[in-house]
Amino acid sequence: MGKSLSFDIAALIILTLLLISCIARKMTSGTPNRLFLAFISFNLLATIFDIWAVALDNAGSTSLLALYAAHSGYLILHNFTVPVYLLFVISLTDTWHKIRKSFWIQFVLWVPFSTVFLALLANPFTKKMFMVDSGYQRGPWFILIYLAVAVYAVFVIGYMFYYRRLVESSKIIAVMSYIPIGIVAMLIQMVSPATLVEMFSASVSLLLMSVGVQRPEEIVDSDTQFMKYGAYASDMKRNFRNEKHIDVVMLNLGSFSSINAMMGYDFSMLVLNDVVERIRKVNRLLDNKGELYYLDRGRFRMVFEEKHREKAVRAAEMLVESLKEKSDFNNLDVSLNPFVILARCPEDIPDFKTLMTFGTDFHEKLKYEGRVMHVDEVYHKGLFEIQKNIDEIIEEALDFHRFQVYYQPIYSIEKGKFISAEALLRLFDPTYGFISPEILVTAAERSGAIHRIGDYVLEEVCKFIASEEFRKLGLEYIEVNLSVTQCMRVNLAEKVMSIMGKYRVSSELINLEITETAASHTQEVMAENLNKLTRAGVSFSLDDYGTGYSNIKRVIQLPLKIIKLDKTFVDEQDNPKMRVVLKNTVAMLKDMDMEIVVEGIESQEMLDFFTELQCDFIQGYFFSKPLPKPEFINFLKAQAE
Repeated sequence: MGKSLSFDIAALIILTLLLISCIARKMTSGTPNRLFLAFISFNLLATIFDIWAVALDNAGSTSLLALYAAHSGYLILHNFTVPVYLLFVISLTDTWHKIRKSFWIQFVLWVPFSTVFLALLANPFTKKMFMVDSGYQRGPWFILIYLAVAVYAVFVIGYMFYYRRLVESSKIIAVMSYIPIGIVAMLIQMVSPATLVEMFSASVSLLLMSVGVQRPEEIVDSDTQFMKYGAYASDMKRNFRNEKHIDVVMLNLGSFSSINAMMGYDFSMLVLNDVVERIRKVNRLLDNKGELYYLDRGRFRMVFEEKHREKAVRAAEMLVESLKEKSDFNNLDVSLNPFVILARCPEDIPDFKTLMTFGTDFHEKLKYEGRVMHVDEVYHKGLFEIQKNIDEIIEEALDFHRFQVYYQPIYSIEKGKFISAEALLRLFDPTYGFISPEILVTAAERSGAIHRIGDYVLEEVCKFIASEEFRKLGLEYIEVNLSVTQCMRVNLAEKVMSIMGKYRVSSELINLEITETAASHTQEVMAENLNKLTRAGVSFSLDDYGTGYSNIKRVIQLPLKIIKLDKTFVDEQDNPKMRVVLKNTVAMLKDMDMEIVVEGIESQEMLDFFTELQCDFIQGYFFSKPLPKPEFINFLKAQAE
């Protein structure tokens, strides 16, 4: 009775469909994808040779050349599949740089394979691996194949266990399935030589890997066919864990958001596709040594291994030259403003979180110069350390009571004395020192910590107002800032009145400041909060008036008592045109019965100018910078003497 070809034919169908699927899904770029294709291809060819060899055996062929060619071809190709599998495993951990430095790993990788390969090449002369003279029979050296497989199996298990943190558990299970399935198949074939299940088991394992590991929809962007943000984050995190040295070419298109907003999706996709082709061309000219990623919103990355550092430098230069000139799209000239920064990791950027934070919006913070920039030109280590750890800094500050409330006095021109103050949040971290309020508030709004911080500030202010010291100072009220996020808080009004009630603070002693940015949000929640608090007797100020968000309609609609002119008015007050704007703005606001605070006053000349304009209040360094409460109290006492 001959050997059955049913399992081999099933394996041939599965492997052929897998190969077609990978090509159709464009899983052809990147080392893991190429190795997976090689893995499929070697198994597919081995299956074809196995079918040929079995067909010859079943037909009782007497052609020794054909028999040796078929059986040798099958065993040689099958011998290739195991080290390719091992290389695929290594590619998933991205530890090539460590393989190159280890003699013993390279020894284990190549010696078993080479031994079997040489034995198979010599077999027609030695007949130690197998014989076909009177039917196919295994020789005394055939055990070398099983020993080689055993060595590789042990190595893969140990390797995946050692580097398990670098690969998702689901992928580890899918990849490791090849070993137990293969062992079961070999045992079946040893017990029942006529049941050829080895290639079928390999095809099943490859199918599991395709489903569990090679999932293009998770890692490949459908618009650009570059790898997605998630793949970039995963790869960079693994690189830092591996202590792998890489060069990252960061490309952020400075004008892409504007193009998308003004011209719409179809036009922005036309621009995006053009940029993608230019990046591909650059990579082709550099022998495709860069791994390509598209993060989103016009942000691209090319990642090079350390040994291709010169190509990374060249890639950055070529991208700038290719993209900096205006391009014609549907008869429209478009400037892309490509910001290109070359970063060496971990030399320039020491960890994953800093890399991701730095790359997000550097195009919004830098001036476009049309050249390649290097990280050391724009990366301020202390600042990015703060930005990277800001959430932890805020949480620790809340837990360990590190926040402080400072007060900046506000001078009444009419009364000739200080009648109020603005409460300002400050944080001095024991590790990072003074934390900028801009960074602090932005991060707190993003994380939601702003509500706890806002409650803390209001509570500290109410404690101060309820104290005997405050009554002696003769202040009329304290201004407390509300962020955009706080204004959207559903129970804001109730929370504010609850804290004021806790300390028995009268509503006229609190003035809440909202920024122009907050005023531009016309959600019902904010309007309801402001109206509730106004009915309770709390007054409101509009801060930063004139920075670009406000319009007269909002000023009319909101329950405002005080308008605070932004510092930009002060900085430009020598400009004759600005003087006209200031004169008419002040007159208009006064006619609307608004009180006017001028911020940023730093000289007697500025004070005199705004006094002549009949503004009501002055705030700025000319009188005092923001002060801690004890110093603020001493300052006002000194002024009263």
